[in-house]
Amino acid sequence: MPPAHKNMGMKKPKNAKGTLFRILSYLSPYKWQLIIVVIAVIISSGAGVAGTYFLKPIVDDYIVPLIGAQNPNFSGLLHIVLLLAIIYVAGAACTYIYNRVMVNVAAGSLYRMRMDMFTHMQKLPIRYFDTRTHGEIMSRYTNDIDTLRNMMSQSVPQLISSAITVIGVFVMMLILSVPLTILVVLMMLTIFWVIKKVGGKSSMYYRSQQSAIGVVNGYIEEMIEGQRVVKVFCHEEESKKNFDVINEDLCTASTRANTFASILMPIMNNLSYVHYALTAVIGASLAILSGQRDLGFFSLGLGALISFLQYTRSFAQPITQVSQQFNVILNALAGAERIFALLDEKPEVDDGYVTLVDAVIDEDGTVHEADHHTGQWAWKHPHSDGTLTYTPVRGAVEFENVEFGYEPDKVVLHGISLYAKPGQKIAFVGSTGAGKTTITNLINRFYDVPDGKIRYDGININKIKKADLRRSLSMVLQDTHLFTGTVMDNIRYGNLQATDEEVIAAAKLANADWFIRHLPQGYDTVLTGDGSNLSQGQRQLLAIARAAVADPPVLILDEATSSIDTRTEALIEKGMDRLMEGRTVFVIAHRLSTVRNSHAIMVLEHGVIIERGSHDQLIAQRGKYYQLYTGMFELS
Repeated sequence: MPPAHKNMGMKKPKNAKGTLFRILSYLSPYKWQLIIVVIAVIISSGAGVAGTYFLKPIVDDYIVPLIGAQNPNFSGLLHIVLLLAIIYVAGAACTYIYNRVMVNVAAGSLYRMRMDMFTHMQKLPIRYFDTRTHGEIMSRYTNDIDTLRNMMSQSVPQLISSAITVIGVFVMMLILSVPLTILVVLMMLTIFWVIKKVGGKSSMYYRSQQSAIGVVNGYIEEMIEGQRVVKVFCHEEESKKNFDVINEDLCTASTRANTFASILMPIMNNLSYVHYALTAVIGASLAILSGQRDLGFFSLGLGALISFLQYTRSFAQPITQVSQQFNVILNALAGAERIFALLDEKPEVDDGYVTLVDAVIDEDGTVHEADHHTGQWAWKHPHSDGTLTYTPVRGAVEFENVEFGYEPDKVVLHGISLYAKPGQKIAFVGSTGAGKTTITNLINRFYDVPDGKIRYDGININKIKKADLRRSLSMVLQDTHLFTGTVMDNIRYGNLQATDEEVIAAAKLANADWFIRHLPQGYDTVLTGDGSNLSQGQRQLLAIARAAVADPPVLILDEATSSIDTRTEALIEKGMDRLMEGRTVFVIAHRLSTVRNSHAIMVLEHGVIIERGSHDQLIAQRGKYYQLYTGMFELS
């Protein structure tokens, strides 16, 4: 089942109290609005309870005395009915007020929570995203936030209102008739016993239904995304068979869940009718007998009976609502725990203190920090004695006996040592999983090495602030990601300060200008759906242009031309050469024809560099690279 659907069933929070206090911290800026809400809820619930009680004096003090009167005076009756109308209008107004205010409170609180989530997410290490699916993270912003919205705007006010109503009704029933109240309590216990038995079955099957829904939704999502593959391999019939199986499981679970859910309300309604009829019969008997003689403790007037019967009808409903809203709140608290789990994730640690600054370099090599963009950079290195040194950014990268594993017990790089001089092109070749991409991830400090050292211009990269380190690098990944926006904006993503002219120059450098100008609105064409209206090769060209506009001293190409056909690759070869000129370049490629002009080629196998040298040197060795290259040559 895809992680996006894991949390669809009823979940219980592990630490409800702690989670509730954290939610309250988001509500604290709205304390005055919440006070208004509480007051409005009390008035609204109290109006309903008081309004029902008014039936007793209306009947006993006004209607009964007027029956058979020669000259009935209705003024008193009109006054009390008008007062009753005012009470109900006030209750309705307060209901509107607390619902409206809670909508604003919930929207504002969740706005702050989403902002905190998104801001914190930007600080999380790559490891967090590598170990979780996009759907799992997205569910925090969608499913879990939605459950919190329902809890804040609906469930909590409804829970308070129902609780006040239950307490108020119970007190009023005790005032009207203790014997009938005891009868009501006994009937309620019977109804709750039935709810527990039938509702328990329903809850069990609903969990199965939610799980089945997750499986069905996940399968449909996979099929939608993979329709091209399904059709290419004529897998339609098999897909339908698989869907029929999981859809049947959903149908079975849904039928069972809704069977019990559907019979629960009719059972409750019928029991409530039995309860009402029994109360009416006993209450009427007491009222009739009370009119004939004094029954003392069991005495009951006609007006009191009418009010009590009305309370009987309204007593069960808020109790049921309390139970329902309590479940919604528990589910929301479980969702909030997942949100706070994201917020509690440790942000990416950055102990670096060396920063990247614009620089001016004198003829004698002296470096000065500049307050404007000069096209030259330097590492600003503060020392413990209070002095500052400036090292020009040249792009020299050195690995010294680096060991690394994504998990402590699974080492993927073993004793990696290499040196890239400024302006050199270093290529990594090897089978999938050999560790090529891992090396580039370490250069970016997406992960920190536990053993060994990586130096950049002679500075241990652990001393360089991550943001500054990454600003000095640019990557073109195998999987190109384009954002919703214009072509111009997507290229400018590499350098937000770049002018339109610089963006266009970068596009020309990558040979992307020609196809961009043939788009409907040229550079102003809006891309959506990760650039789905472009070919894979065009998307890759935009990624190369994005790297070019960043103008970095170090460039990392991770299968940068893998999605570009041979003809397109030939077109951009000169542009790529211009892009790489004067820069230190790390290239990962399966097409060995793209790495022949590298200064050094590293052949990796199981996280170890087994061969290194230039193309001609490795061919002469007739080792692994020779086998790979000649195999590729023969295949071509």
